[in-house]
Amino acid sequence: MHAVVRTALFVPASRPERIPKALASGADAVIVDLEDAVEHLAKDSAREALCDFLGTHPQARVWVRINDASTPWHDADLKACRGKPAVAGLLLPKAESLAQVRHAAQSGLPIIPILETARGVLNAAEVAATPGVERLAFGSLDYGLDLGLTPDTPGADTVLDHARVQVLLHGSAAGLAPALDGVFPGVQDTAGLARAAARAKQMGFGGMLCIHPSQVPVIHGAFAPDEAELGWARRVVAAHRDSGAGTFMLDGKMVDAPVIARARTVLARAGEDAHPGS
Repeated sequence: MHAVVRTALFVPASRPERIPKALASGADAVIVDLEDAVEHLAKDSAREALCDFLGTHPQARVWVRINDASTPWHDADLKACRGKPAVAGLLLPKAESLAQVRHAAQSGLPIIPILETARGVLNAAEVAATPGVERLAFGSLDYGLDLGLTPDTPGADTVLDHARVQVLLHGSAAGLAPALDGVFPGVQDTAGLARAAARAKQMGFGGMLCIHPSQVPVIHGAFAPDEAELGWARRVVAAHRDSGAGTFMLDGKMVDAPVIARARTVLARAGEDAHPGS
């Protein structure tokens, strides 16, 4: 079973005092960011600040978004993260090829490629299948920029959803953990975030990248199964346990292996025993 990650919260590496606050936010994963959140002239000092934090907080568990493979900071970022117990994974931005991901995976850390360019989405199959990849993430904002989309328009939404399907399709085909959808930039638009998170869940994403601690409970709420869904899942699993049959009828509908597996997934996501009585 893959770890459940509904929220992955960014925090700038240049502000290490914010990392403990992010870790206490309730987010399933915290991403210390060496890329977009750090100005070019501050890259080295931000990396040093991250190393200081990792050295003094070995019990912490964070992901690190390194700079992409085309930048002069990429290899230094990889070297800084290698062998650090507190680093649980690396986000590789603008991932576009097997070679880039394979190079990052030499760190020995799980890799989360961010597909956020046309080339990255077109090469999603080889990126997802590269050994060392844990799950995929979709960088919707950068992808829109790369393709010249007009933000917040029906046309842009259509193109973004096409890319989302590619991320989901190839991540699933490679047996990866459920993918993460991109950030929702409207920090104060709670209703909009809830709608976006609910839609991401419906599409099959495991969670979302997020940029502010206030977004964490909203996303968690959207990804949590409601009582009706939980009740259905409990009854499916109980009926399967009691009957011992691989196929049976429940509420007038046929239940077989895929339905039972979905019910177990719903229970697991709610923190309940997906195999009661086993």
